[in-house]
Amino acid sequence: MLNEDLIGKIEFYDFLTGKATTAISRRMQRNLKDVGINITAEQWSILYNLWQEEGLTQQELATRTFRDKPSITRLINNLEKLNLVIRVNDKEDRRSNLIYLTKSARKLKDVGMQQANKTIAEALEGVCAETINIAQVTLQQVICNLRK
Repeated sequence: MLNEDLIGKIEFYDFLTGKATTAISRRMQRNLKDVGINITAEQWSILYNLWQEEGLTQQELATRTFRDKPSITRLINNLEKLNLVIRVNDKEDRRSNLIYLTKSARKLKDVGMQQANKTIAEALEGVCAETINIAQVTLQQVICNLRK
């Protein structure tokens, strides 16, 4: 029979492995769609990272978004089809491609960021700052533990 402490940890694991992420991703996608941006939350994460720094390799994007190489390849392929990113051969390493935003993607940044902020505000409504800080510290420790 499982003890109460272990049950609590299993429920926490259940929460971490998808419920909150799925709910936020769905709301983010809906909020983006409401303003005419028809991309997935996964595609959003790629654009967001490229808005921070263009010319990243697929491996750098994989690392920054915690995704595997096949997932990044699929996401970039789909973003290329939407005319939001382009691949450019890396002159220093011919095995790599650098990923850049198109003009269309750059134009989406402001509206997209507004929708992201709206999504976060909706997700955190009624949650006090202290609770948010505790959650951030806890989740950062989880990530740190698993990177070892």
